[in-house]
Amino acid sequence: MIEKLDDLVDLHTHTIASGHARDTIEDMVEKAKNRGIRLYGITDHAVTMPGTCDEAYFHNLKNLKRDYYEEMELCLGVELNIISYEGEVDMPECDLKEMDVAIASIHNTIGYMAGTIEQNTNAIIKAMKNPYVNIIGHPDDGRVPLDYERIVKASKEYGTLLELNNNSISSGFRLNARENAGIMLEYCKKYSVPIIIGSDAHATSVVGRHEAAIELINEVGFDYELVLNFYPEQVKKYLNKYRKK
Repeated sequence: MIEKLDDLVDLHTHTIASGHARDTIEDMVEKAKNRGIRLYGITDHAVTMPGTCDEAYFHNLKNLKRDYYEEMELCLGVELNIISYEGEVDMPECDLKEMDVAIASIHNTIGYMAGTIEQNTNAIIKAMKNPYVNIIGHPDDGRVPLDYERIVKASKEYGTLLELNNNSISSGFRLNARENAGIMLEYCKKYSVPIIIGSDAHATSVVGRHEAAIELINEVGFDYELVLNFYPEQVKKYLNKYRKK
């Protein structure tokens, strides 16, 4: 059981640029620093999401400073939309490879219509094969059924992390998210596949808040050594920012 370990990573957060989030980059970074986060990511929504920023926003990320604080590393990236059963995402490769971190997610009815288990699973796995996709975001929505054993095996094969999304579990927004996340964790445990927790914060108040995810991890008896939030240096090998060096 995880009782007291320093949760040092949160790579899935959004700013006001995403359109439906509340706070600025500076606000979110300051909150992450105050919460003791050591590896922090801002991943605003890509262009298919209604109301989000346009391509110019992502082009300009290279101009933003990343050394806000000596004790915290900042990754600036994107939450992509998976937009087809072929795993296509809504950012061209020339831009995607410049992102420090890229999360690819299915947002049901936003560029993607849920198909069969086979179609949805293939969409996730083909997105995993993209060398610039680092994390699969919230693969837990019961409206988009998945074969969890297949995606866990693919995570291990392609080195693309699966996210345990705290917001999905705590908010109840996605159908049967807690149950589906539990199934995913059981397969990750069976095949020794690491996961990463993401807050999916859309406001400063929930940056680094992973309590619901930790509760589920304890409930299923998941090995804390496979929870990469406790090991920032291990996380880096999965991210575009550090692969480029």
